[in-house]
Amino acid sequence: MKAKVLLSIIVILVVGCSAPAPTAAPAPPTSAASATQTGARDQTPLPAQLPHETLAPESPATATRALTPPSATTRLPPASVPAGQRPPFSLAVEPLQSGFQRPTYMTHAGDNSGRLFVVEQAGRIYVIADAKSPAALFLDITPLVDSSANERGLLSVAFHPDYKSNGFFFVYYTRQPDSAIVVARYRVSSDPNVADPGSAAVVMTIPHPEPNHNGGLVKFGPDGYLYIGTGDGGGAGDRHGATGNGQNLASLLGKLLRIDVNGDPYAIPPSNPFNGKSGARPEIWAYGLRNPWRWSFDRLTGDVWIADVGQNEYEEIDFQPAASHGGQNYGWRLMEGNHCFNPDRGCEQPGLTMPVAEYSHSNGCSVTGGYVYRGARYPWLDGLYFFADYCSGIVWTVDRNQAGAWETVERTRVDLQPSSFGQDQAGELYLVGHTDGTIYRLTFTIP
Repeated sequence: MKAKVLLSIIVILVVGCSAPAPTAAPAPPTSAASATQTGARDQTPLPAQLPHETLAPESPATATRALTPPSATTRLPPASVPAGQRPPFSLAVEPLQSGFQRPTYMTHAGDNSGRLFVVEQAGRIYVIADAKSPAALFLDITPLVDSSANERGLLSVAFHPDYKSNGFFFVYYTRQPDSAIVVARYRVSSDPNVADPGSAAVVMTIPHPEPNHNGGLVKFGPDGYLYIGTGDGGGAGDRHGATGNGQNLASLLGKLLRIDVNGDPYAIPPSNPFNGKSGARPEIWAYGLRNPWRWSFDRLTGDVWIADVGQNEYEEIDFQPAASHGGQNYGWRLMEGNHCFNPDRGCEQPGLTMPVAEYSHSNGCSVTGGYVYRGARYPWLDGLYFFADYCSGIVWTVDRNQAGAWETVERTRVDLQPSSFGQDQAGELYLVGHTDGTIYRLTFTIP
C-alpha cells in the first residue's frame, strides 16, 4: 500500500441521552434538492436538564427470557461475488442532505418507512423522510450531553427490532456533568417523526476517566440483543491498572458488550461467555479493544466487523464470525494491530484474535468502520467490507482473495472527514461528513 500524505486534521470524534422539547428548535438541514443552507442554525439554549428515570441496577439479573439465536438455516453462507470474478469499479460520493452540525452517525429504523436518522454530536437526532425534503428534528437532548471534547457527545442511535410496534430506540452519549457513558431508551411519540423526550429511561451508566476513547456505538444483533462498543477509558496507552481496561474482565471499558434490553432495565443473556465467571463482568461479549468507534454486523451472515482506532502507529479491522460464542480477545493493550505495544516485545500469547486488516499512520490517523455491502443496486459489490480513515479520507475494502486470504484494496480518497458510514434498510451505503455536515450517498460504476 503506497503511503499517503496525512491531512492536517487533528479532530477525531465521538459522543451522547434525554431532554425536554426545545422552545426554539434549530433550523433543519437542507436536502440536496433544495436551496443550500449557508447560515448557522439557531443555537437557542435549552433548559439545563430534564430529570429522567434511572433504571440501571448495580448488578443486573440474568435474563429471564433468553432470545433464540438465529438457526444455522438463517445464517446463510455469503452470496458474495467469487474472488477473481469481481469487475473493477470506481467509487464516488453524491450529497444527499447538508446543513448538519458535526454529524456522527446515520441509520434507519427498520420499519419499512424508508426514513434515515442522522445523529449530531451536540445531542440532536434528525429524520430524513425522503431525499427531497429537509430533515426534521426527531429528538433534542443537548442539555444532557457533554460534547465539550472532540470525542464526546451523542454518538449513535439504535432502533429496537420491534420498533414498528413498541416505538423503542436507544441512544449512546457522554453525559453532563461527569462525562460518564450513558445508554438510554426512548420512545417515539404519536407523531412518527417526533420522539417523546419525556420517555427517557437510563439503561446503563459507565464511569469514564478521560475525555477520549469513549467508544460510541449501540446496535442490535441478529439475535435481538443490544451490543455496545466501549473505549478503554482514554488517555494514552490504556494506563488503567496493571493490565489496562482492555484486558481487565472486571471492567466494562475496552469491550464489546451484549445485553438483553427486554429486562428491567436489562438482563444478561445466558449464553454470554463470561456469565457466571468469577471476577468478570457478565455483560462482556468480547474484549481487548482500544476504541471501537464504528463496527457492524453483516446483514446476511451475522459476522461482526470491528474497526478499532489505534494508538501511535496502526489502525485495525477485527472480525468475529457469526458462529462465534463470544469471548474473543482482540489484543489491546498487549498489541496494536499485528504489533507488540505493551510490552514492546514478547507480547504474543495464546488466545489472541489478530486483525484481518491494518494500515499505518502514513495512510491516516483514525479508522472509521463501515459495512459489508449487501444492497441490490450494485450486485458486483456483494460481500465487500468498506472502511475509511477520518483524516486522509481514503476508502478501502476487505475481502478474501482467491487463495482464501484476507486482502485489503484502496478504492478512492474522498474530500471529507468521514465520522461514520451509514446503511439504509435496502443495504445501500452512505458516508457521514463530520466537519462539512453533509450526508453522502456512495455510488459505484464499472468502467
